Amino acid sequence: MTQHAPSTEPELTGVRNFRDVGGLPTVDGRRVRPGVLFRSGHLAHATAEDAAFLSGLGLHTIFDFRNAADQKLEGADVALPGVRNVNLPLSDPADGSEFWKMVRDGDMDQLRSLLSGGRAADRMINSYRSIITDRTAEHGRVLHAVAEDSVPALMHCAAGKDRAGLSIAVTLLAVGVEREAIEADYLESNAKHRRYKVHRSSTSPDAYSPEVMELLSPLFDARAEYLRAAFETIEQHWGGTERYFAEGLGLTAADRDRLRERLLV
Repeated sequence: MTQHAPSTEPELTGVRNFRDVGGLPTVDGRRVRPGVLFRSGHLAHATAEDAAFLSGLGLHTIFDFRNAADQKLEGADVALPGVRNVNLPLSDPADGSEFWKMVRDGDMDQLRSLLSGGRAADRMINSYRSIITDRTAEHGRVLHAVAEDSVPALMHCAAGKDRAGLSIAVTLLAVGVEREAIEADYLESNAKHRRYKVHRSSTSPDAYSPEVMELLSPLFDARAEYLRAAFETIEQHWGGTERYFAEGLGLTAADRDRLRERLLV
């Protein structure tokens, strides 16, 4: 029996950016069912109390979109009894590993050359575009799983903002949630208590300087322009969402109907 999340958002100690996307409106007047689709940052630092709360959600599947480099840095998710864990990386294990080492070490010259002058935001936009075009197999697998039996489901990456944010957005788009509502949910990741905590290995003052934080800001922001770039990529590559879901993700009309049955009221 599906259990439902509490009506008030929990304050989890070791899990950032957790929320239930239930209640979001669709274009045909329905809403996402509460207690069936959740999103968060990684679960590696979940406390015993956090784990008890998550266990109480009645989860069927946790989709972890982190790669091997993420897991090495942060650790494995806490194990929840009876819950299936599916690791489905949405970026290659080596993608960005040297960059994040540079960030943790506080290499100012390289940070300025890579991130200043709008280059950080461009990096994010390009990443969102490539996840849409290059990860159709992974997104198709997630949506087929949700349509079959994998709810209640929790989707997460490291911060719960980008890879999980896109996967949640694609899922919501598939069942007809209004784009404005998808964007509003995505932008909630900007709340101070939700933001990812950066772990740096350097003890240099530069590693914590205002300049570094300003350079990194576009990487840790949820910006409407990032999500809109993903939606624009769907239009550019497939000519619209219907072809994207049918040809890109391999979803049939029956699959889409099952998704609506699972996720909407």
